[in-house]
Amino acid sequence: MLKNYFTIAVRNFWKQKIFSLINVSGLAIGISAALVIYLLVQFEFSFEKFRKDNDRIYRVITDITFPGESLFRNSGVPMPMPKAVRSELTGIETSTHFVATYETKVSMPVAGSQSPAEFKKQTDILYADEFYFSLFEYDWIAGSKQTALKDPYQVVLTEERAKIYFGNLPASDIIGKQITYDDSIKTIVSGIVKTPKEKATDFKFKEFISLATVWTTGLKDHFGGDDWGSINSVSQLFVKLKNGTRPEQVNAQFAGLREKYRDKKEQEKDNTKHRLQSLSNIHFNADYGSLGDGRQAHKPTLYGLLAVALFLLLLGCINFINLTTAQSAQRAKEVGIRKTLGSGKRELIFQFLSETLLLTLLATILSIAILPWLLKVFSDFIPPEINFNSVNQTHVWIFLLLLILVMTVFSGFYPALILTKFKPVTVLKNQLHDGTAKSRKAWLRKSLTITQFVIAQFLVIATLVVSKQINFSLNKDLGYKKDAIVYFRTEWNFFSDKTDNRRFALLEKIKQMPEVEKVSLSSNSPAHGGASSTTMKVDNGKKEIELMTETMMADPGYFDIYKLKLVAGRLPAQSDTLKEYLVNESFTRSFGFTNPGDAIGRTVARGKQRVPIVGVLKDFHTKSTHEPIKPVAYSSVEKNSYVINMALKSESGSPGLWKAVLGKVEKEFKKIYPEDDFKYEFFDETIAAFYKKEQDVSRLLKWAAGLCIFISCLGLLGLVIYTTNTRTKEIGVRKVLGASVIQIVSLLSKDLLSLVLIAFIIATPLAWLAMSNWLQDFAYRTNISWWVFAACGVSMLMIALVLLSIRTIRAALTNPVKSLRTE
Repeated sequence: MLKNYFTIAVRNFWKQKIFSLINVSGLAIGISAALVIYLLVQFEFSFEKFRKDNDRIYRVITDITFPGESLFRNSGVPMPMPKAVRSELTGIETSTHFVATYETKVSMPVAGSQSPAEFKKQTDILYADEFYFSLFEYDWIAGSKQTALKDPYQVVLTEERAKIYFGNLPASDIIGKQITYDDSIKTIVSGIVKTPKEKATDFKFKEFISLATVWTTGLKDHFGGDDWGSINSVSQLFVKLKNGTRPEQVNAQFAGLREKYRDKKEQEKDNTKHRLQSLSNIHFNADYGSLGDGRQAHKPTLYGLLAVALFLLLLGCINFINLTTAQSAQRAKEVGIRKTLGSGKRELIFQFLSETLLLTLLATILSIAILPWLLKVFSDFIPPEINFNSVNQTHVWIFLLLLILVMTVFSGFYPALILTKFKPVTVLKNQLHDGTAKSRKAWLRKSLTITQFVIAQFLVIATLVVSKQINFSLNKDLGYKKDAIVYFRTEWNFFSDKTDNRRFALLEKIKQMPEVEKVSLSSNSPAHGGASSTTMKVDNGKKEIELMTETMMADPGYFDIYKLKLVAGRLPAQSDTLKEYLVNESFTRSFGFTNPGDAIGRTVARGKQRVPIVGVLKDFHTKSTHEPIKPVAYSSVEKNSYVINMALKSESGSPGLWKAVLGKVEKEFKKIYPEDDFKYEFFDETIAAFYKKEQDVSRLLKWAAGLCIFISCLGLLGLVIYTTNTRTKEIGVRKVLGASVIQIVSLLSKDLLSLVLIAFIIATPLAWLAMSNWLQDFAYRTNISWWVFAACGVSMLMIALVLLSIRTIRAALTNPVKSLRTE
């Protein structure tokens, strides 16, 4: 029986090659997209799921509210807080405190050599307390998790990092070896753990120095020491709640803890609150940041991808239903004969579903074959952990099996039901359709075609709006010059109070290069990813206002390079200490000054310091257009200015000029900083990086819209082929009676073009509502212009018209004698 079904299916596929190809292509595109998106979404949502009791593990985060300012969020806690939490709060089973580091220099003695082995800028290093390995489980190769981080100057390595440092030396022999960090912290290896196999985790740390080391060295004060008012995002606290304890019960205890330990002299009212953040939320919540340099996912984008996958699958299924029901008349006699010979409705449905299953299997095989290509195309968007080997996982095959079954039933059940309803007597007498049934199937096909084009045009409009917003953000007057400017960082020791004079020597060398127009020192470029903020108080003559303000350092030449405009006062004089402030217009408005010039001469209270305001800058964007412009204060402190900014001469007429001058700068840089790598950034690329998420979304939308249009056009092509085939005699008669080619093409195309137009009318308000909501995420946004909808509607009508014309013109040009002979 099955063999018979298979044979019939193959014959039908071969007989209707074009329709079969359209069906397989539509289904394959939908399945390919669904498979890639499933791999991505499943990976992102599986983060930390492998951990035991992951639903009871939380990070303690900090929310700070300033008068007149929105919420300031921080993933860190004060350094003394973990000890108090452990001893005084109830409902907590265990907790761990660690301090994350960034790039660290690592060195170790080499037997028989006076020079140590050095590893520059190592990452994934933690200062962790003795409870870290009790909360986050690791497999131990050597050492004990109870004692490995108990004392100062101990370090635990992962197997991967130990192999880098000590080669193939046995783990037992590595225990007791010395490792030095930043030339000053000498530690002894106290344990080796296996490198975790799980990829879906933000805990990618590979070296764990005992936190007790921080408390016994000068690092203590740099990270906040015993100050409850100092909060650094690198100081993080994780807790595991006891069974039955709700997060709200622990959150309620934080206020009392702060009230007990905070300095009452700082403020009458405590504006700092702590609360728990679930472990599963860390990977998705950009407000509090990830762990270390971990990549974070965006839930709305993932949900959008799921919607795209559903759309593409739906379009493929609609094509199949449309084309199968359109061809139903061609298989009516087969059904009539089978029923006459005794086949029941169940057997016929099973036969037609088996044909659909075979088509779906072919589409799935094709999808798997093109998967490596798809992963390569989207490699900059898809995490590197996802590759073709991911298909070998059991859950992927279960997903594919369920997808095949669902698509088989969804695509094939209705056409099978239609085919099995034919009555043998009417079929064999060529009295196939009554008017009602024919009309009902025609309206179904039209409704499904409209649905296809609604989805396609919705995505086209969304693509145009997203591209328009990105273009608006990149070309908006951001308040500064961004072209032909390069900046790079020089070495800066966070733990040293001394000024590194080497950067001034490099600065003088660069000034002598004729290809460089201007050069300056600063703490950062005007727009950057990070931020250094502090509390400032200003008396505006009516009342004293306290606000969180972003602070930056720069010499006078900096403002000329970036063309930052002065609206009042003057630039601060260059100094090695904090003496003057240059603020932006948002600063003056936030502190209650109606006229920017009124802020000149006012004093900023920053702790015990009193610093005068000497100038006001025109507002400029320090972040993306997602965020409103916030208060900024510049000073000129040489010690903290470690970024060199260069304005390059125009490359016009001198191709390769910039590459040559950057090579010269690198040569001078390596003379002064021989151990460091020269890494520079073009300022305009920094601005563009703010919108990487939007650019990724735009790219995905372009692909999705293109695929939806392609699938919809395949379906339209199938319908026009069916229409011309079934109206062959009508076309011949009309030509004999004098109808022109244009009249026949118009007749055949009119109904199908009207479907595209109806779809546009439905898609327009839906797309407008969705994209208006999306744009609310931007503080500075473009408008949704009328031409976006016009461009979509006209382009879709033109595509449909061209596609229809290919077949309808051919049908209209056919010799009527030949048409009238067609049976």
